[in-house]
Amino acid sequence: MRAFVQVDLDAIAANIAEVRSRTSAAILAVVKADAYGHGLIPVATRALESGATWLGTALLEEALALRAAGIEAPIIAWLTPPHDDFESALKMNIDLSVSSIQLFSEILDVAAQLKIKPRLHFEVDTGMRRGGVLDEWDEFLAFAIEHSSEYTYVGFWTHFARADEPESDFTSKQIQLFDGKVEALKMAGLTPQLVHLSNSAAILSAEEAHRSMVRLGIAMYGLSPDVITMGEGTTFNLRPAMTIRAQIHLVKHANTGDAIGYGGAQILTHDTKLGVVVMGYSDGLPRSTSSAAGASFDGKRAPLVGRISMDQCVIDLGLDSTAEAGDYVTIMGGDGYSIDEWASAANTINYEIVTRIASRVPRIY
Repeated sequence: MRAFVQVDLDAIAANIAEVRSRTSAAILAVVKADAYGHGLIPVATRALESGATWLGTALLEEALALRAAGIEAPIIAWLTPPHDDFESALKMNIDLSVSSIQLFSEILDVAAQLKIKPRLHFEVDTGMRRGGVLDEWDEFLAFAIEHSSEYTYVGFWTHFARADEPESDFTSKQIQLFDGKVEALKMAGLTPQLVHLSNSAAILSAEEAHRSMVRLGIAMYGLSPDVITMGEGTTFNLRPAMTIRAQIHLVKHANTGDAIGYGGAQILTHDTKLGVVVMGYSDGLPRSTSSAAGASFDGKRAPLVGRISMDQCVIDLGLDSTAEAGDYVTIMGGDGYSIDEWASAANTINYEIVTRIASRVPRIY
């Protein structure tokens, strides 16, 4: 293979074990976006084997793919716009999240036609200003009460906006607002089976937010949710699960003053050997990445030179390198540059680096 992703499923299991040591709450393994680029079915399967009892996806098609693979564990899909395939969701016993009367009503209508009682979670906006009920809260609550016999009320949840910023007091304000909504629901006779607030950042740094279930996302893959101050997982005893390797297509000598790549974006300041690696931005490497990232060969780092191309990139192997065409280099993870180093060099976050690796790069488990 000219390039491939190695996924360490034992690392997934170890990261779940680390989280289990920190909380008594049930663990929902977040496997959206093809399990953050690590592979939906293999990761979901290992997560359930390792102590997670729920699975969470953003999109309904992801949840349906889990069911098609024979996974029977509880699954919630929380990003389903109006007119989504709610018929399949209900038939496949997939929990749905509702955050508007429009969506709530449509799901109930489909459920009535199928004579299936839907399993619903209510999402409330406590400050993220993204998903969740906000300005129609009173009307939403009245609708939920009026139709309470038509659905199974499973969960109540929200999403933190700044839990990855330990110095911010915004999370505590969100928790306070959320608790007020929980009390309003209970006073109205609506008591959820599950309450879930915590994403990875809150799991690791805000124990008061754990409640009955936590949603384990980026930390399950061994990466820190605090991309500013905490680095790649090490603060929390996490093991990165992804390593990427690719082949060298060509090795050539280059001289001081040579301009490298499109636009001659980088001029060599020394004589060296260049390695042309068969992996580029169509494979998910950010074109904007600077020479602060690159690859490694035989334990020695080789920074990027010039701009990343569609299907290839160039690295500075050094004059004394023994690398040859056909050899493999480590792009990220393992003994190479870390995923966080790639993120920093591309002016982004580790989440984006792992989720953007293209499907044409095979995953090996």
